Amino acid sequence: MLWVRHMTRIRDDKDRQAFAELFGHFAPRVKGFLMRSGADASLAEECTQDVMAALWHKSHQFDPARASVATWIFTIARNRKIDLLRRQRRPEPEDLAWGPEAEPDQEDVLTLQQESKILGAALAELPENQRELIEKAYFGDLTHSEIAAETGLPLGTIKSRIRLALERLRHVMK
Repeated sequence: MLWVRHMTRIRDDKDRQAFAELFGHFAPRVKGFLMRSGADASLAEECTQDVMAALWHKSHQFDPARASVATWIFTIARNRKIDLLRRQRRPEPEDLAWGPEAEPDQEDVLTLQQESKILGAALAELPENQRELIEKAYFGDLTHSEIAAETGLPLGTIKSRIRLALERLRHVMK
């Protein structure tokens, strides 16, 4: 309830003290969360600053009936990290190669073919309930939420089955 009051003070009064307290509590936790989820220190720092700025500027969007303050903040953090990673991985037009691509090395082609066979066999060995979810997520390009809506399974079940399947596949592909 304390953090909800802080958000209300930020939204209604642009209360800098309430923001400073929220910042002091959540910024280190957001940065740690981002680093544990694979972000390097500079990306985590940049993302944390974006999240805290969003908290200030979008305080009117917070709805305590829909989520706790922590959930709202960490959802913003997750989404900002995804956005920043997408931006970093997108090549700039001047970085794009022009003209025909070079022929791949024959050794690389053979290695890829062998790995594809191993992966196909490993997929076939997965329990059906895991294999179907992997196929929907990776070959059907569906999000976990879309799979849940399509199958009627709880989101947590879908995530657990996909995680277990990926662990099995990783073990086979070592």
